[in-house]
Amino acid sequence: MMLDAPTIALVGPGAIGTTVAAALHEVGRTPALFGRTAHAYLDLRFDGGQIRVPGPVRTNPADIEKNVDLVFVAVKTTQVNAASTWLSALCGERTVICVLQNGVEQKDQFASYVSEDRVVPSVVWFPAQREADDSVWLRATPRLTLPDTLAAQGVVTALRDTRCSVDVAADFTSIAWRKLLQNAVAGLMVLSGRRAGMYSRADIEHMSLAYLKECLEVARAEGATLGDEVMREIVDKFRRAPDDLGTSILADRQAGRPLEWDTRNGVIQRCGRARGIATPVSDLIVPLLAAASDGPG
Repeated sequence: MMLDAPTIALVGPGAIGTTVAAALHEVGRTPALFGRTAHAYLDLRFDGGQIRVPGPVRTNPADIEKNVDLVFVAVKTTQVNAASTWLSALCGERTVICVLQNGVEQKDQFASYVSEDRVVPSVVWFPAQREADDSVWLRATPRLTLPDTLAAQGVVTALRDTRCSVDVAADFTSIAWRKLLQNAVAGLMVLSGRRAGMYSRADIEHMSLAYLKECLEVARAEGATLGDEVMREIVDKFRRAPDDLGTSILADRQAGRPLEWDTRNGVIQRCGRARGIATPVSDLIVPLLAAASDGPG
């Protein structure tokens, strides 16, 4: 069992990481911060206010002198290998890792740092984006969904009474796959170079539904219990969103950074092939996303 007042670290103070760090700091549970770029503090802005999280953001894993009880990992899936030295230094026999990442494969990705039962995947349900001044703009109330496990209870304890609410789900698999379907469709923004306003086009709506039908078949084969209505719900959510609403994978594309194409889109193609499910839309989309990320050219 984790202590009621665990020692907490956060690796990857980007948009999602800054949001969680601010929620913890606001109630007196300020985490130690670690990342690639040194900052004296982190700023989270939202309608009606701002939270400044004191730093520093430390950049040298050699500075870590002892393990912590809980590590929130908020690096992109493309940055896990780069973060490995942090995790090796922070994690001990009793450390819990809460993964604030896209995808459905977090347990496999982090099993080399702690035992599998101490890896807590999450579904992140809030949009946050890095601004030009390095502050983070939070556009909705932060919320996480976690699986119903013993290790997850330690995360619930850490975030109790913060502005970041936590749901614990018995059927976490279905919820994680539903979010993956949403992220997969968001990947179409990369190929068009447009934001959420593009989903108001009838042709993009039609393509999105065709892609979701394929994704849904794979999700069900992987154990998710999701009805056909999910496809319409996801597309309608994009159509109702502000026209200028972006996504992290689009921001990475515009900045020339590596993309999480495999975690968000490639996984559907991979799982489909493993289960003998045809994925014709993925077979078109995935190579284009991979090329946009990895080149050459």
